[in-house]
Order: sequence, then structure tokens, then C-alpha cells
Amino acid sequence: MTEHAEMIYSDEYLAYNFGNGHPFNPLRLNLTRDLIESMGVPLLAHPPRMATKAELKTAHASSYIEAVQQMSITGQPSWDAARFGLGTDDDPVFLGMHEAASLAVGGSLVAAERIVQGQSLHALNLSGGLHHAMFASASGFCLYNDVVVAVRYLRAMTGWRVLYLDIDAHHGDGVQAAFYDDPNVVTISFHETGKYLFPGTGDIRELGIGKGYGSALNIPLEPFTDDQSWLECLMAIVPPVLERFQPNIIVSQHGCDGHAWDPLTDLSATTQLFYNVAQLVHQWAHKYTEGKWLAVGGGGYELVRVVPRAWTLLWMEMTGQGENERTPVPDVWRSRWQSLTSEPLPMYLVDRKSDFAPGPRARAIRDANRHTVTRLQALSETTLHPFLAGRPAFE
Repeated sequence: MTEHAEMIYSDEYLAYNFGNGHPFNPLRLNLTRDLIESMGVPLLAHPPRMATKAELKTAHASSYIEAVQQMSITGQPSWDAARFGLGTDDDPVFLGMHEAASLAVGGSLVAAERIVQGQSLHALNLSGGLHHAMFASASGFCLYNDVVVAVRYLRAMTGWRVLYLDIDAHHGDGVQAAFYDDPNVVTISFHETGKYLFPGTGDIRELGIGKGYGSALNIPLEPFTDDQSWLECLMAIVPPVLERFQPNIIVSQHGCDGHAWDPLTDLSATTQLFYNVAQLVHQWAHKYTEGKWLAVGGGGYELVRVVPRAWTLLWMEMTGQGENERTPVPDVWRSRWQSLTSEPLPMYLVDRKSDFAPGPRARAIRDANRHTVTRLQALSETTLHPFLAGRPAFE
């Protein structure tokens, strides 16, 4: 049975392109759309729109937006581009970047609007999840922060309490910063520890400030964390927060760069983990938020072997299509795209365990992650919003 879900999508998303050789390649969106259609799963697409300058200003300084607009016209960095985090290897300037980034933001806004208006229960914008963009600067492949704009819209229009869950391998620093003092928006980020990975933040001691103290929760995972340990940490943290916070909507970021094959990170997840997270968020949405669930994409740099499968699994879950570990990747899709990689394309949506040997330090990594969660629980008990208080993290 198909659930009342919509994907906000347009091929115009592919214009968000930093150029040849840049790891943030919009081709992954095309590959994902093609895999979904090859699977025979309805795309249920609704078009995005460009976010207006007024909407962008709910998350960004006017001076920054104007700088992006000006450099977007020339396609060249201005003399003060570095001030805005632009013209770097991570965030090079390109023609039309303001329009491309505004469309990505508009996709998440349309998703939020459709949910608020009761036209969709679940909505997905795979071009979104640009969680690093800051108030006055670009960062980490992110020009404008679509999540912040969408959540600000949700708060302004409805007053809903928002739980933001981020499973990207990189800390969701831009979203956290925007709501660091807001007790009505809880941000939870699971990411590879900043000791080794950009942006270097996301420590358990980053808990919020002022009235929001306790509403920011970070779980920095050890390098080479596998599915089992990651899921154990997720289940120790998220359910008690949901129970005590009682959100009105869940906004989830589904970066899949924590996969073992991703070239930019050091985590050891498989597509089974990403599917399990989608299943859990779906269940939690129906239990706590009357089904209201806004999902966005995020990181993912194994463009062919990982991203399309991870995000197809997400969409199948959102639409109630079901899946099992033997669901094959269609031969026609594999044949069409095999030439893009020297590695054989996986035969199944869910990775087979036999393809991933257990890490030699799996137990030590699990114990270190458990220690992190236990320390976070103890810190949370001292905050204004002790969401993790009074419950042992692990039996």
C-alpha cells in the first residue's frame, strides 16, 4: 500500500554543480531517480520552487545572500569571497549558484508546505540536507541551509516542536548553530568524531545555550563504527528524547557518507543501517507526530554503488513499498551505469554481510561508543532539558 508521501524533485536540481572532479556530484540524484523508476516504485514527484530572498533571510545574513547573488552572475569569486567561505576547494564559485542553491532550499520549503497544508504526510527532498551552511558563510559543499529555512517556516507557521535527526557522517553544525538556544527544536547528530573529520565539531559537550541548554545532542562515533554499534547508540538516544520531547514533526537528514565504501569518511555502515534508520524514523513519526515526517538528503560520495541504493531504500520506506534483503537491483539499471565505476555494481539494495568482513577492533569500537553515550547521558541530566535522564543507556 502506498503511503501519502511526495518526493520534491526536478532535474533542475542537477544545476547545483561545483564542477568536474568535485565530490559533491549531482549525478547521484539522477542515478537515484533512475533506480527508483527502474524498480517500478512510483516517484510521486512534486516540483520545487526557488526560495525567495526573504525566505533565505530566515537563515542567512543579507550581506551573504547578496554576495552569493553577485558571484553567481559572474561565476568568479569576488575580492572578498573568502570572507563568505566561497572560492575555496570545498565551495568554489560557479555560474548560477544562487539559483541552484535557492532551488534546493525551495525543495525543502515545498516539502514543509505540503505537510503543513495537509497535502502530504511524508515529504522527501533529496537535494536538501545542506546542513553545514552558516548564517553568513558557505561551508562543506553547502551554500544555503535548506534545513534551517524549512524548520524556521514550520515554527513560524505552526509553532510545532521539531525534532531534527542527522545521520550524515559529518556533524550537522549549521543546523545546530541556528537552533542552539531554542528549546522547541531538538537537534540530534550522529557523526564520525570531529577529532578526525570535518568540520571538527559535534562533541558531547555541545549541548546548547540559554533556554536551549540540553536541546542539542551529539553522538560522535568512533572511526570504523559498524551497523550494530551505530544502531545501538541510536536506540539508546532517540527513543527517550522522543518520549520526553513529544515533537509535532520529525525532520531527518539521510546523508549516506557513513558507508564503508565512501571515499571521504571512515565509518563502516552498510545500506542495511540506512534502511533501518528509515524504518525507525517512519515508525517514530506515526507514534509521536501523527505521521508528519520531512526527510532530506545530505552527504554521500560513493555516487554509483551506495547513494542510489540508500536513497531508494529511504523512498521505498516512506511510500510503504516494503523491501527485504534479497530485493535485487534491476539488471537494466546495473547495465546502464556500470561504466561509471571500475567496481562491480551491487546486486541487491541491502548489502550482504558477506561483502563486509568484521573489523578487527569491532568490540573496542562498540565499547568506546557506549562510553560516549553514557557520558552524554550524564551530561544531559545537568541541563534544562534532561531528555536522557534516569534511563540506563545499555542493559
